[in-house]
This record gives sequence, structure tokens and C-alpha cells, in this order.
Amino acid sequence: MEKAQVEKARLHKAQERPHHDTFTDWARYTAQVITYPIGRALGRLGLHPNTLTLLGSLLTVGVAGVLASGRLNLGGWLLAVVAPLDALDGAMARVAHAKSRFGAFLDSTLDRVSEAALLLGLAIHYLQQGATTEVILAFVALTGATMVSYTRARAEGLGITCKVGILTRLERAVILIAGLVLGYPTVALWVLAIGTILTALQRVLYVYRQTREGP
Repeated sequence: MEKAQVEKARLHKAQERPHHDTFTDWARYTAQVITYPIGRALGRLGLHPNTLTLLGSLLTVGVAGVLASGRLNLGGWLLAVVAPLDALDGAMARVAHAKSRFGAFLDSTLDRVSEAALLLGLAIHYLQQGATTEVILAFVALTGATMVSYTRARAEGLGITCKVGILTRLERAVILIAGLVLGYPTVALWVLAIGTILTALQRVLYVYRQTREGP
């Protein structure tokens, strides 16, 4: 009973903080009404958050294989089903009090693997089609996404929280899913290629300002 009261108080306290630094934070907070009950149910089944993280990554790599085969619309729908697993592992870790530094490290690492696999799958498809522009866009988007993640990690290594930017991982996933499902993958690649580079530059400038203004 006491444990349930502590959990209820913790959730109530979290709900009292409406301010969010990023769209991703807002989406995670808003989705708690769904992700927390599901995460709690999965925990009761004996599933560990790290297992869910690994499963989500493996399924995403499978979706990348579908994209590489040229079935882009199907890949988009499959990705729409698989992508929410990325929110469930974190919610499950929080409600089960199973958060760990390794779990956070594993989640971040496999996120990079999953995103790289998807863009590589698209690049393979377009390479087979001889679509040079799309292949280049896929690799630019991959480079940009890597730099977005690296700039945040490097900033945090300096003690600076760096979540700013127009295209964080959630926005990138939504754009890719929308482009695949609606039949505009090339448009999605253009947005991702330009947006990720701009986001990386935003973070570089943000860290520059923070280091200039800080002690």
C-alpha cells in the first residue's frame, strides 16, 4: 500500500510540471496516460526494459530490410507500429523503478543503430533504382542525425543540457513515417537532410552561447 502511495505521489508531482523544453518532452509527458499502464503491465509479465529496448531495435532493423526491398509504403506502416516501443521502454523503466545508467546508455545507442538502419535501407533501395539524389540525401540525413546526437552527448559531457533543435529524434521519426505512408519519401529525405544539419548547427551555436556566458 505504501509503495502504491509513493508511486501515486510521484506521478502526481510529475503532472504538476507542465513546462517542457522540447516537443519530445511534451509528447512523452502527454503519452504517460497510455505508456505507463502498458509499461506497468509488461513489467508484471516479467519483461525487463532493456529487453524491450533490444526488441524494438531488432524490429526496426527488420523494417529497414523491408525498405531496402522497395516496399516503402509497407515499411512506413510497420514503422508506425514499431516506433512507439521507443517510448514504452522508458515508461516501463520509470514505473518499475528499473532505471539504470546502462539502460539509458543502451537505449541511446540502439536508437542510433535503428535510425541508421532505416536510412541505410532507403539508400540501398534507391541505389538499386539508380536514384543518385535520394542516395545522397539518405547519407546526408544519416550524417546530420549522427551530428545531432553527438552534439548533445558532447554538450552533456561538458555539463550543458542540450535538447534544442527543430528536428529531434521524435520529429525525424514522424517525418519519415509520414513520407513513407503518404508516398513522398523523397520529400521526407529532403526535410531530414536539411533539418538535421540545421539542428546540429543550432546545437553548436547554443553550446557556444552557453560557454561564452557561463563561468
